[in-house]
Amino acid sequence: MKNKLLKLAAAVALSGLTVLSAQAQKYRGVVDKSVAIVGNEMISLSDIEAQVQAMRAQGMPADRCQILENMMQSKLFVAQARIDSLTVNQDQANSQLEQYVAEMLTRAGGEDELVKYLGKPLYKLRQEWRTQIEEQTLAQQEQQEIAGKIPELTPYDVKQFLDTADVASLPVVPIKYQMSQICVYPDREAAALAVKERLLAIRERIIGGERFATLARLYSEDPGSARKGGELGMASKSIFWPAFSDAAMALKPGTISQIVETPDGFHIIEVLEKKGDMFNARHILIKPSYTMADQEKAFHRLDSLRTAIIDSTITFEAAARFFSEDPATRTNGGQMADPNTGSAYFEIDQLKPQDYAAVQDLQPGEISEPIASLDNEGRDGNLVYKIVRLDKIVPAHTATFESDYTELLGLVRNQKTVEAIGKFLDDKIDTSYIIIDPLFGDCEFSRQGWSRKVRKDD
Repeated sequence: MKNKLLKLAAAVALSGLTVLSAQAQKYRGVVDKSVAIVGNEMISLSDIEAQVQAMRAQGMPADRCQILENMMQSKLFVAQARIDSLTVNQDQANSQLEQYVAEMLTRAGGEDELVKYLGKPLYKLRQEWRTQIEEQTLAQQEQQEIAGKIPELTPYDVKQFLDTADVASLPVVPIKYQMSQICVYPDREAAALAVKERLLAIRERIIGGERFATLARLYSEDPGSARKGGELGMASKSIFWPAFSDAAMALKPGTISQIVETPDGFHIIEVLEKKGDMFNARHILIKPSYTMADQEKAFHRLDSLRTAIIDSTITFEAAARFFSEDPATRTNGGQMADPNTGSAYFEIDQLKPQDYAAVQDLQPGEISEPIASLDNEGRDGNLVYKIVRLDKIVPAHTATFESDYTELLGLVRNQKTVEAIGKFLDDKIDTSYIIIDPLFGDCEFSRQGWSRKVRKDD
């Protein structure tokens, strides 16, 4: 349990702890006090110490002056958001809250441990977390409001930026690749059947009296839990794949599930304990595996297609439409696109290592030999065999108006957004009722206006 509580500390950025760390004693022996008032909102020393504790637990440097400044800025955004009648989507707030509560309960190992660590009942923690989630949402919305008031940018704005910017400060666009692929999957059904047969045999051994934990150590392919006898620890059902959590919640403690399929593979599950929407379970995970015969069969097929394309018997695009088994690319002639951005151009770190290795020595128009790679499904991707054509290389270069207008437009937009938000903050600092305790009088705030708000002790 000690380890779980240590891990929990890394997630208490929203927890609002009221107990100060030992290091806070350097504040002239102050236990707790109000250190800033922004409008009608107060920030206490304990609020700052909670952030310090959370950041240090994550290995991050914690500067109290910067933390205080960030908190005060957030208060200004929230106050303006309320003036602008901005509202929080309650469904989204509820969803974020439940996700956060589930994460905290999982890290702590249950409600009792969480309450013990944070020193507050769960209902009180939920109230505090919800308030903070709502304030964060309002602050973000207000910043979007400020950004939305920036006039629409034109090519003239981009030209003006380029004419006035130092060439050395212009962004360097990294090398990018445009590629197409033809994919063939191994026989998934046969591999799945083989896994199910193995798991059924293991399940029979457990029912016959062998220990689940022993067999999990021997056979489970989940490295995180296998060494612990398959045990996952008390956790919220929301953090697992739905099929897994549904099966676990339906089990009585001590009973063994039938085979459960998730994107990670196939499982058998034993529930040890259930509390509300949380459970502690053991599982044995086995993933489908494939033989060299599977690879040789796929490579032979892909090599035949590659030869036909090189001999101009069929175009790459037509071969992709007729023979590729990847639904995401075959309909557009095999052209690959980043699933996150939709862009047809990939930087090196956006490519799977296997795909980059296949194209790094190719010239545009050339097609790789067959390779084994991974798709974008599940947690880690499924095995897929493919040939890859390198369509185009965009060399690394300093951004130009002709080639990189979209990137430069985004850069100018970001710059103007930073300027607009900075002006908003400077104006609000000057005109708002703000008092900062002399305890923070020696802080070097990023905005000079804050220093003028430090209370002068008589």
